[in-house]
Amino acid sequence: MTIRLGFQIPNFSYGTDISKLFPTVIAQAQEAEAAGFDAVFLMDHFYQLPMLGSPDQPMLEAYTALGALATATERVQLGTLVTGNTYRNPTLLAKIITTLDVVSSGRAILGIGTGWFELEHDQLGFEFGTFTDRFNRLDEALQIILPMLNGERPTFEGKWYRAREAMAEPRFRDHIPLLIGGSGEKKTIPLAARHFDHLNLITGFDELPGKVDAVRRSCEEVGRDPATLETTMLLTALAGDAVSADQIPAEMSQRMVVGSPESIAEQIKTKVLDAGVGGVTMNIPGYTPGVIAEVGAALHAVLDA
Repeated sequence: MTIRLGFQIPNFSYGTDISKLFPTVIAQAQEAEAAGFDAVFLMDHFYQLPMLGSPDQPMLEAYTALGALATATERVQLGTLVTGNTYRNPTLLAKIITTLDVVSSGRAILGIGTGWFELEHDQLGFEFGTFTDRFNRLDEALQIILPMLNGERPTFEGKWYRAREAMAEPRFRDHIPLLIGGSGEKKTIPLAARHFDHLNLITGFDELPGKVDAVRRSCEEVGRDPATLETTMLLTALAGDAVSADQIPAEMSQRMVVGSPESIAEQIKTKVLDAGVGGVTMNIPGYTPGVIAEVGAALHAVLDA
């Protein structure tokens, strides 16, 4: 698994009718693939997030859409950023992700986290609980999912989940890359050091050096070479020569870059790569054909330098 440059699609409101919605998603994924992005991610949500729009704005179920994208792409890796563990039984999730891996000929990524959007849980009937509850549920789920992905048949009896000789067949690979998102130094980063291939840092530019140090410490505590845990930062890019920094909302200033593709690439080098993070996963609001390709080319010039 290598993700230096990922593309996230967090929004399906394109100002078009529904018949053109998924063709627009396909166009973005295909443009990202042609531009050399390593992975395309969807959010795992059923309602749009508060910071992006009202709950009733279009939101596709992630794994149904990813299965369709697998037939419309050839090289790019596919996953969620990230799956809410609370939304699916772990045995079902193992079956879903192994199926996506078969359908995509070995391009699935399992991104997973605790789940956090309380409104979805309340309205759709998923148990929410405390953060500690959700983290403990994730820990139990991994004890079922990870062996199943490796071809084992785990039996497990926990507080939240149970399984008996559970299996997921067919499988395309013996190891599907594992990704977790977040930046918590007490729980998320140590969990990433123990189990995951990739950590997508959701934090501000100013905090990145400290998070990189935390990753190093957590890996060393479990006897792992920190270089084996890939890292990216999640950010938003507003691309265009007419876009300036004063258009960035204050609450997004630490997670957004703006300007020409070349300016965006230079900001990412200075703020992210030079801080010790291995790459970026970005979203670009809206969709204007050609912009993803332009940003990708500028970023590859920096990443490959």
